[in-house]
Amino acid sequence: MRRKNWTKRITYFVGAVFTILVAGSIAGLVLDGIGFVGVMAIALAVVVAAAVFSNYPKVKVPKRSDINRGDVKQMVSRTELWLEAQRPALPPPAVNLVDQIGVQLDNLGFQLEGLDQNHPKAREIRSLVGEQLPEMVDSYRKIPAHLRTEKRAGATPDEQLTGSLSKISGEIDSITRQLAEGSLDDLAIKHRFLEYKFGEGAETSPQLEHKS
Repeated sequence: MRRKNWTKRITYFVGAVFTILVAGSIAGLVLDGIGFVGVMAIALAVVVAAAVFSNYPKVKVPKRSDINRGDVKQMVSRTELWLEAQRPALPPPAVNLVDQIGVQLDNLGFQLEGLDQNHPKAREIRSLVGEQLPEMVDSYRKIPAHLRTEKRAGATPDEQLTGSLSKISGEIDSITRQLAEGSLDDLAIKHRFLEYKFGEGAETSPQLEHKS
């Protein structure tokens, strides 16, 4: 979902720049040149367009209570958006992991296309991404800021959060790999078939031999 939003922003920006350049060209033809001031005005308009479309259109951040609704692919997209919105409240090491998990959730979303909602992996993802991940972040945010660096049970809340996010990241990667196994095996089979049929050891087609 985040990737689609950025694609839309880039499309809007490119369209705006094209419009600005066309308008500048028309003005130049009508006025017999736009001069230095005109060039600077065009440059300023491009900068303004970049500033506007770097933040527009905005993606609506889902409510915490709405994350685990709908099919599992929609749930993953909502969790990604919600998690990104929590970054300002998290310690730097955790923010790095949140960025990493965001990329992983993007990749996981592709693997979930057409997946049966009752598939064991779908239920596992719903539990991990739709329940455990947001619950852990919520628990951390409820701790007063001055207590987040105090050790408790051998680690600070900052360290506990970072460690938990790291484990979740590893689990997401593992699930993505398991879901991709079928596609990987299918590609390997097709590759071996083509190697067998058209590889260096394959027999040359009689028609090709005749032509040569």
